Amino acid sequence: MVTLYDVPADALIEAVAEELADRIEQPDWIEFAKTGPSRELPPQEDDFWYVRAASLLRKVAMNGPVGVERLSTEYGGRTKGSTRYRVAAEHRADGSKNVIRTILQQLEAEGLVETAKGEGRRITGEGRSLLDTVAGDVLDELDRPELERYA
Repeated sequence: MVTLYDVPADALIEAVAEELADRIEQPDWIEFAKTGPSRELPPQEDDFWYVRAASLLRKVAMNGPVGVERLSTEYGGRTKGSTRYRVAAEHRADGSKNVIRTILQQLEAEGLVETAKGEGRRITGEGRSLLDTVAGDVLDELDRPELERYA
């Protein structure tokens, strides 16, 4: 049986994003919201919300139970330190916790993720099943001979 560990992450996330597009809704405010203080503009991709949701679902499945704080550090980046008026070194900045929290709440409403009291969020059986089913489909579609041993 193929699991989410057996296929490349980018192909799995793209396929899961297509599945989640039917199950969750993108909020109206996302076209104006940045994904963190290290970004200058909001995301330009049309399917950003679903790709981020698929990525979060995969991260929760692999690293769970995991909280919003730890997930925001994984989606963070570097801030520009210097401006026209001062010189400063670059610093690390966390990703948007509101985006992560809202996506996790939507995934929880769909039954793919559950809250572990005091530990964060973890994947449910239905969420694991979705990821493994999509991973099997992705492996069938991939034309990479080094992955044939997992089929």
